[in-house]
Amino acid sequence: MNKTIIYAFLTIGIITASSCKKLDLSDPSSPATGSFYTNQNELELAVNDLYRIDFWTSAKTATSTWEEFFSDNCFYRGGSGGNPVIAGSLSSDNANVQTYYLNCYKAIARVNTFLENKDRAAATTPTAIITRLEAEMRLIRAYQYTKLITHFGDVPLNTKTLTIDEAKNVNKTSKADIYTFLKGEYEFAAQNLPQNYGTAIKRLTKGAALALQARTALYMGDWETARSSSLAVMNLAGAGAYTLNASYDNLFQLAGEQSAEIIFSIPRDQTQQVFSVPDDILTRNAGGFGATLPTRELVDAFECTDGKPIDESPLYNPLDPFTNRDPRLIATIVPFYSNTSSTAVPRTSYWLGYNYNPHPDSAQVWSNKLGRKVTNNDTRAVAPFASFTGFVFKKGVAQNWSDTHKEDNDAIIIRFAEILLTYAEAKIELGQADNTVLDAINKVRARAYGLSVSQIASYPAITTLDLAQLKNVVRRERRVEFAFEGLRYMDLIRWKLAEKALTRPVIGLPDPVNQNRVKWPFPGVTPIDDDGIADYSGFGTDVKVLFQRNFDKSKQYLWPLPAIEVRANPKLIQNPNY
Repeated sequence: MNKTIIYAFLTIGIITASSCKKLDLSDPSSPATGSFYTNQNELELAVNDLYRIDFWTSAKTATSTWEEFFSDNCFYRGGSGGNPVIAGSLSSDNANVQTYYLNCYKAIARVNTFLENKDRAAATTPTAIITRLEAEMRLIRAYQYTKLITHFGDVPLNTKTLTIDEAKNVNKTSKADIYTFLKGEYEFAAQNLPQNYGTAIKRLTKGAALALQARTALYMGDWETARSSSLAVMNLAGAGAYTLNASYDNLFQLAGEQSAEIIFSIPRDQTQQVFSVPDDILTRNAGGFGATLPTRELVDAFECTDGKPIDESPLYNPLDPFTNRDPRLIATIVPFYSNTSSTAVPRTSYWLGYNYNPHPDSAQVWSNKLGRKVTNNDTRAVAPFASFTGFVFKKGVAQNWSDTHKEDNDAIIIRFAEILLTYAEAKIELGQADNTVLDAINKVRARAYGLSVSQIASYPAITTLDLAQLKNVVRRERRVEFAFEGLRYMDLIRWKLAEKALTRPVIGLPDPVNQNRVKWPFPGVTPIDDDGIADYSGFGTDVKVLFQRNFDKSKQYLWPLPAIEVRANPKLIQNPNY
């Protein structure tokens, strides 16, 4: 692979103390602040270090999809099932909460150190370079605060290196005041970052600053800024302008890594030893565990090709659920191989070298990889830990993963489709439904069908200007367009739908011995309400409850501050009801 990677695993000191005492949380082998930041190379090394995936998503997973497991789109089979977020048991001692919080402040501290020392390199570094690196750093710091305020609410706003005593006595700053600060930081970055670097190098750009500002504004309910920032991205022209990738499926493969749709992504590459192990995503026939499971709720969220939800469309057949559906369904979820005349799943289709069929009577399947029939470990009748929902993810999974067991697809942080839907949502919330809103939505929908937006007779284009209907359209569109990209959880939080979606059970296929073959794979049409939330309560034993989600609306719209931080600083008041 030929990727330009900017990683330089340099660790910068976090907190320095007054007098001669120092709290040194850095790698002992790394250079000290006192002897660093003296030339352009050292400034660039400091900036490059903050492009690591740890500072953009989660250190636990090394992917951009971590928060999908906190939503109704995805379920992980490991352990006792679920996680503290969907179990309603999230506490201030949770390791993931602590890591998330700590990584944000690590990045913030390193930015502050950089800003305080950057001018030491002024004699040997062009002013324009220092300004550009400053803009990158301030943008990175701004996005760390976006993550903090959207998850924890009020948090300390640190814009300088703190002494130990200061760190132990820092006060919270209101979420609103931090957001006011962030708007200025995003604007500075947008004004001082280039629109394009003229190479394949992946660094933060003007478009990234505007896009991340648009996302932040959306999460904050600042509709005017969300509208103006997203429109500014849409209006970029020339080198560094963005457009939708022609193929939705290919966007998430190696072929899409240089796509003009990707506004910002974190490069990963096996040759640079930057990759993760994808075995939880791979099917069991292909040597994986089939443990990362798309939910039935996600599958049911995709419309039929007439633009209607499955409980309204005459095209939907629960016995052949992948036919006549939005093409993004079979680009996101591996369809069941079928011996029927299904047009969605040709008999010649294979996934990772095998026909994928979780049917309880399919004890063997054909492998085009081996040229023979093999034991079907993707049905629970053969392998009890095969996918409990019957589904596995296809989106972003490369065919060679089953051979290499290494996932090095770039981690997409934000892309142009999100900007189009952000613009549409902001305009709708402002009561400004017009043809530009329809155009933004329909560009995303048309691309799913491989068509241009103007071919309205060939895909289910949105034509209504009714605000209530458009609000539901955008919410459904975000769910299916960004499935398994880590955005669904924060959407549920900001729309205040978590208290509904995350109190429903995760359901799966019945145990093989109890599966009614006549009703395979689905016993009927799922009722879906106006919020896009599915109801499986009427199916009885034709579905199996895998996990009962819980969500306490009195506290869970915020995460708890880490207990270790609260104990160290009595001024950090814990979030309510934790």
